Amino acid sequence: MKVLCRRGAVVAASLVLLPVLGAPCLAQPPHAAAATPNRQPRTAAPGSNGTAPAAANPGAAGTPNAGASVAPAAAVPAAAAPPTPTPFANVFAKLASQVVATVVNISTEAAPPQDRPAAAAPQSSAGTTLDEVFRDFFGENGGQGTSGAQIASLGSGFIIDPSGLIVTNNHVIANAEHITVTLSDNTSLQARVVGRDPITDLALLKVDPKEPLPAARWGDSNKARVGDWVLTIGNPFGLGGTVTAGIISATARDIHSSPYDDYLQTDASINRGNSGGPMFNLQGGVIGINTAIYSPSGGSIGIGFALPSAIARPIVEQLIATGKVERGWIGARIQPMSADLADSVGLDRSRGAMIAAIDPDSPAAQAKLQPGDVILSYDGQPIEKSRELPRLVAATPPDKEVSLAIWRDGKERQIELKAAALDPDRKPPPAPQPPPPTLPVTVDAFGLKLAKLTPELRKQFALPDSASGVVITEVPAGGVAASEGLRPGDLVIAIGHTPVATPQQVPTLAAAARKGKQKMVLVRIEQPRGSTRFVALPVAAG
Repeated sequence: MKVLCRRGAVVAASLVLLPVLGAPCLAQPPHAAAATPNRQPRTAAPGSNGTAPAAANPGAAGTPNAGASVAPAAAVPAAAAPPTPTPFANVFAKLASQVVATVVNISTEAAPPQDRPAAAAPQSSAGTTLDEVFRDFFGENGGQGTSGAQIASLGSGFIIDPSGLIVTNNHVIANAEHITVTLSDNTSLQARVVGRDPITDLALLKVDPKEPLPAARWGDSNKARVGDWVLTIGNPFGLGGTVTAGIISATARDIHSSPYDDYLQTDASINRGNSGGPMFNLQGGVIGINTAIYSPSGGSIGIGFALPSAIARPIVEQLIATGKVERGWIGARIQPMSADLADSVGLDRSRGAMIAAIDPDSPAAQAKLQPGDVILSYDGQPIEKSRELPRLVAATPPDKEVSLAIWRDGKERQIELKAAALDPDRKPPPAPQPPPPTLPVTVDAFGLKLAKLTPELRKQFALPDSASGVVITEVPAGGVAASEGLRPGDLVIAIGHTPVATPQQVPTLAAAARKGKQKMVLVRIEQPRGSTRFVALPVAAG
């Protein structure tokens, strides 16, 4: 009999027909199997020929003999009713249909760099730290290609105004000579840059459509919770609009990209080309802009980062109004607090931001803030972690008066200051110069300058710990000592047979020799390599 179950064919189609692998092999013709679904065997009457009689029909031909019994036919089970759709089953499909038209694909062309040869995109290893790989982001650059060829890159963006304003990442359009925006209906439009903010990696583009475009609306990222569902849309690998879903894995992530890091982390699949695409909450609001991933392999491993709308929206509004971003500045350089630092200054716990340095002529300097002060609140906002302060200061309009609560000398104080505008080209103040080294006390003898051995002089002249005597720090050029080959770093260990331990002994012994009418004095010298010799130096020089 022919076996109709062919395991090889089933395995080959396992991605589609995986449930078939569990079905038993049927050893019957297909028409028989189809004609007798779920048929149960009937019980034949004793002495019959073993063929199951037809169903009883009194008075009709073929009525069963007396005493014969017929087993009731098994009822054919009714087909299972399809599951009733739950409200959540349609959430993503409904949301995607509402917002996908607001997402655009962005492609750029730029001239190849002239100051360095073409190179492959860097590959990160499993041990590469996040701040080493995040800005490369998915490797959107298509590669330099041959010498002189245009560099192409791909990214995403989203429309925020029907007139054609589009938000994306700055690194998507950095150095671009030509920017092309492709809408969801495949319409291609040339775009120009309205403004950009490299610090937060944001850029605002403008296209000129013939008709008003569908626009996304902002959501409130401050309301995002860990575990909330999100939808991301982008242009991975240039495939076009692609929708992925996931959850908020973490909030307020610092990936060391700027002083204002406060990223949303998601496990939604994000890959090359998703840069600048939106992250939607289930209400259809944009709560983040996909900006970076952590990926040792170059592809999505479920660790992506989106710039929160709470940071992006005010910056975009400034770009719309003026084409640039203006930030507040107070000129206080801060460092994170720790439990030990908090304990050392008498704080109840680790909180706030400690001032490490003050820029000269800054608002902080004019307000008499001091290094060692701990800023506990800024303009009424408590500071729990030090990295919260730069974002609050940056969001302060220039010339606004703000109040600071600081901790100094074991008590809380209130300080008022006026924020200034941050100059992005402002150079940091020069590092404080180390104090000049303390010159050793020297004694003049035989035309030489002699000093007591100190740890600093041992280090300066590479003298071993076992070295003794007094060290020569200066040898006048053209003198007898120089002609004898003496040089700084040599040691005077004896005058005649008298050991020398302090510089003051040398002129005393020289004076004694002069008193004894000696013209020359025998001086024992030890050089840094350990060799010793005697030289004769004139007493008059002492």
